[in-house]
Amino acid sequence: MKTTLSLVLVTALSLFAVGCTSSNDASKTADSDAPPSAEMAKYLLASEPEGAQEVIAVRESAKDDEEVTVVGRIGGSANPWIDGRVAFSIVDPSLKACSDIPGDACEKPWDYCCATDKLPGATALIKVVDENGEVLQADARESLKLDELQTVVVRGKAQRDEEGNLTVLADSLYVRK
Repeated sequence: MKTTLSLVLVTALSLFAVGCTSSNDASKTADSDAPPSAEMAKYLLASEPEGAQEVIAVRESAKDDEEVTVVGRIGGSANPWIDGRVAFSIVDPSLKACSDIPGDACEKPWDYCCATDKLPGATALIKVVDENGEVLQADARESLKLDELQTVVVRGKAQRDEEGNLTVLADSLYVRK
């Protein structure tokens, strides 16, 4: 009797879990296929801007408030997103994500755990700002249809902190396909 009851309970829970997973995955796919809103689409460029430099080069040369165009892959930590803001970190394309290393089974390859010694000098924080210089309040993944490890080309103003970290106050970006 206990075995039968356990089997029924396990089957019911499995069906419930499968049902929840299927509907969540379906809604996630539908949301990701929807285009960005008109308000957010104005920050997305239809073609790649010329003169983009990789993150390391911009970190080495950019001065505060200088206009820059930088290219990188979204990542650099287990969670490269800033909650509630259209902001995220990017990594120099010369670094390999774990998924770029044959046989590596890292669950979060965008954290670049295989290159942690090189990360401090190869990352930049991207903040998409409005015409008043305010960071947009939304989720970058949903509002701009972004995902980890996507390559983006970002235009904006460089901002440096006392430690030399680079933030780009972006007015536009292009997502490489």
